[in-house]
Amino acid sequence: MIDFDLHIHTKFSSDGEFGIAEIINLILNRGINYFSVTDHNSVRGIEETFSLIQDKKIGFIPGIEIDCDYKGINLHVLGYGIDWTSEDFEILEKEMFSKEMDSFAQMIVNLNELGFCIDEESVLAKAKGKQPTAELVAEVMLSDSKYHTPLLRPYMEGGERSDMPYINFYLNYFAQGKPAFVPIEFMDYINAIEIIKDNGGTPVVAHPGLNLKGREYIVDELLNNGAEGLEVFNNYHSIEQIDYFVSVIRERNGIMTSGSDFHGKIKPLIQIGQFKFDDSCEKEVRSSIQRLTSQRH
Repeated sequence: MIDFDLHIHTKFSSDGEFGIAEIINLILNRGINYFSVTDHNSVRGIEETFSLIQDKKIGFIPGIEIDCDYKGINLHVLGYGIDWTSEDFEILEKEMFSKEMDSFAQMIVNLNELGFCIDEESVLAKAKGKQPTAELVAEVMLSDSKYHTPLLRPYMEGGERSDMPYINFYLNYFAQGKPAFVPIEFMDYINAIEIIKDNGGTPVVAHPGLNLKGREYIVDELLNNGAEGLEVFNNYHSIEQIDYFVSVIRERNGIMTSGSDFHGKIKPLIQIGQFKFDDSCEKEVRSSIQRLTSQRH
């Protein structure tokens, strides 16, 4: 039985929905015994998590998911077992917030030029002080008929992309290389590795098959340059990708992790503790969890 999930987002992520107490209730209801909160470029939920699980028999690994760049490829690196009290993470979050806010105006321009109908003010009002994400833009457009255009039809009820309309909209229009993509100068991959290790953590590449699709071999470079493991099991990898990443990690005796990448409403088909998994790897994943709980740099 899968009772672990090492990739969970809360309201402290720009695109997360639930508060810490709600997340913990979901975890307990699903029988999760080991978990990690890994918010985007933020550790603000970790102290509250520790506080709320004090009287519960549940294992928690403090974490973060850092946006970074490797040779022009947007990557996410998970940092486990970090010292979340470090000022480094406060600085990181402020810098990322500033960069993402700076990109927002161009996101709106790009969409309107493509034939969508949306204005900055409506999205910012919905964001309520958080970063206005592409998924939020989609939510605003889909929730108000005045923004409806033919381009939105695939994401409306019954459309071919309506199963997870917000994240699908992001993947179709704002993922790297897509027509409305706005490049952001994320920190270099090596710097992301350093900030994690300098603060006692273990760096693991998040969903490499999603970011490196067609170039999965690059994980060898990432592991040679500081990463200590791969998120092998998640909701994005194909069976072929899983088999490849398992073989890479086994050869190196690296960290093998699993996570749902739960966010809430932007990924409604993704639930805590649910992801593609190979039972033959359970022992290795559990061993990796134990390594993460004891490893300090």
